[in-house]
Amino acid sequence: MSLTAERNEQFSEKEYWDQRYADETEQDFDWFKKYDDLKELFDEVMPERSSRILMLGCGNSTLSPSMHTAGYTSIVNIDYSSTLITRMSQRYPDQSWLEMDITQLDHACNLSTLGGEASFDIALDKGTMDALMAEGKGSSVWNPSTKVLTDINLMLNGVDKILKKGGKMVYITFGQPHFRQKYLEAIPGWTVETRTLGDMFHYFVYIATKN
Repeated sequence: MSLTAERNEQFSEKEYWDQRYADETEQDFDWFKKYDDLKELFDEVMPERSSRILMLGCGNSTLSPSMHTAGYTSIVNIDYSSTLITRMSQRYPDQSWLEMDITQLDHACNLSTLGGEASFDIALDKGTMDALMAEGKGSSVWNPSTKVLTDINLMLNGVDKILKKGGKMVYITFGQPHFRQKYLEAIPGWTVETRTLGDMFHYFVYIATKN
């Protein structure tokens, strides 16, 4: 199987990710930035290495293992691909890996598994919400489908539920503010700050604080 999706909407389909992660020729893949590129930002936004961090849609990124090596030892990694979670659990047995859908964080069984409401200091998303927004030909980033809007709302409200007061969601994406910021600002009580990363090609970092 090609590691490149044939259709844009495949990035939002579980079957695509299960097939992709079953291909062991791709041990690691980092969307956007790696930990070394983000270290300065993380040192500022999450300076406490003991912070409890939920990695939303961890994939086979090197981010979580690199953060663990740097001292962030309370990371819970979730992804809805059982194939991926099995692989990562075997590769990094000293970290926590859970099969879980990011649009179902507020389900009672998932909340219990994660430690209950208001149990995380940080929710970290590096491109996962982008995958939720992937649609096919004829779609418009200006006018996403009802499914996309529903999935985003479910994800962000779930994140809000698991974050402590004063906790932060850190979202790293290529999505420009006029396409992304409004979704974060729609969550009651969230204050959103936007930053850019990179010189020639900019990535965006949205830091949403739960007040």
